Amino acid sequence: MERGNSRGLGRELRREWDLYLLLIPGILCILLFRYTPMYGIIIAFKDFNIFDGMAASPWVGLKHFHKLFTYPDFLQVFKNTIIISFLKIAFLFPLPILVAVLLNELKNVVFKRTVQTVIYLPHFLSWVIVSGLFIDLLSSNGGLVNKMLEAMGFTPISFFMDNDVFRSVLVTSAGWKETGWSTIVYLAAFSTIDPQLYEAARMDGAGRLRQVWHITLPGIAPTILLMFILRLGSILEAGTEQILVMYNPTVYKTADVIGSYVYRMGLGNQDYSFTTAVGLFESVIAFVLVISGNALSRKYLQRGIW
Repeated sequence: MERGNSRGLGRELRREWDLYLLLIPGILCILLFRYTPMYGIIIAFKDFNIFDGMAASPWVGLKHFHKLFTYPDFLQVFKNTIIISFLKIAFLFPLPILVAVLLNELKNVVFKRTVQTVIYLPHFLSWVIVSGLFIDLLSSNGGLVNKMLEAMGFTPISFFMDNDVFRSVLVTSAGWKETGWSTIVYLAAFSTIDPQLYEAARMDGAGRLRQVWHITLPGIAPTILLMFILRLGSILEAGTEQILVMYNPTVYKTADVIGSYVYRMGLGNQDYSFTTAVGLFESVIAFVLVISGNALSRKYLQRGIW
């Protein structure tokens, strides 16, 4: 049986050799940039000294993980990460689905493509540019939003200095930048839905809302599930790049997340072993969340990504 399988694989390779050849650059990139750096994980179990090198640095076992779970700042950082991630999931995960459904219902092709282009564009701006735009808009000294608030008789808000408001700035700016780009996946998923289902529904007297509820959403349910499970894997990432360019010491209490904490501790204090331990902890939690999310999905929804 095994010999037959190997012969079948050999025939497949000979027949489609050009396609398998195209896989080689991608496989090499994955090995080089994804798997090779995993060797650096051992830093988390050593007192790493940049002058001694990785091999000569002494082993310390779980010392840095013990420090991680007893460090007074880490509990607050972990809490911030979870809160910001859940806010983004709650408000921003459904938004691309809604936008994609609305775009799918548009019949004017020119208008539809114009809207698509406009909402896609922010994705191509770096977070540095987006941060500058929002700082100008929300500035307490002459920002457009605060000028409007003052004109309506309200007190100006320090959006980037107020711990009670800053998280909403993060969620809003992330939604503005990425919602349009995320709709691409769902718009592509609409092409897999059989148009005859809509024709049959119209013949039965179903209106637009009923067609969306009973045909469109169930039709893209596997894609929604896939994106949600993948999103669980990045729940501890929480938008590190965005936060690094937008926050300041005033809002560390509510905005400092694991990624920004690792950046400050690793580069600021040169505590590479501790920050590697934090990164490894984040990766393990992400792995567990993806596996658990997929298992629960297969158990209760009979669907999964594998």
